[in-house]
Amino acid sequence: MAIGPNRRFNLRTDTMTRTQAEDAQIDVGLRQYMLRVYNYMALGVAFTGIISMVVAMNPTVMQAIVGGPFIWVLFIGILGMGFVAPKIMMSKSIVAAQACFWIYAAMWGALIAPYFYMYTQESIARVFFITAGAFAASSLYGYTTKRDLTAMGRFLIMATFGILIALVVNIFMQSTGLHLAMSIIVPIIFAGLTAYETQQIKGWYYEGDLGDVIHRKAIFGAFLLYGSFVTMFVWLMQLFGVARE
Repeated sequence: MAIGPNRRFNLRTDTMTRTQAEDAQIDVGLRQYMLRVYNYMALGVAFTGIISMVVAMNPTVMQAIVGGPFIWVLFIGILGMGFVAPKIMMSKSIVAAQACFWIYAAMWGALIAPYFYMYTQESIARVFFITAGAFAASSLYGYTTKRDLTAMGRFLIMATFGILIALVVNIFMQSTGLHLAMSIIVPIIFAGLTAYETQQIKGWYYEGDLGDVIHRKAIFGAFLLYGSFVTMFVWLMQLFGVARE
């Protein structure tokens, strides 16, 4: 049976409609997935703030952190969680993934609690909004750019190991110049990591996972972005924070 011009037009229109519908469905799913990532991350930041304030109001705990060995327990715990949590989040249950995330956020909250004594509330708020702006711009770039950020991300990940070594060395050297340089370099590196991580998290959605797997990926994505956000905040605080008199 011959197909007339109108029939050919209808087939082409139907095909375009189905394709557009599939693309629209993917866009909706991606937005929901990324919204879950950012919601988890935002809740983690809020939880960290609450923990920081609670710890800051407890003189005994504050003394253990500032003048005792507990600060090293927190520091090593955060580093350890950074290495252990990804495997747990991507292979265990959602409950285990969430437990890793909230423990990580709680440890960060306890670690930065002394900032409420060291810096004025105005400067803490100001640096928080500076960090939020830098984070938002970096994450938006990672989400929208067509450029593959994999090579940049690998370089920045290696740079974080260099930062860690420099941080440990400076504990003994107590170099003001090195500390100032790190206060400038670290936020730049983690802004770049934020863009890379956002692109990576977005890419995970297109792997087509469903159910618990995509949920765990969202939690892990929030874990990555949360770590970058808090690290940026800590170092920008040391750069722009105003000490209490």
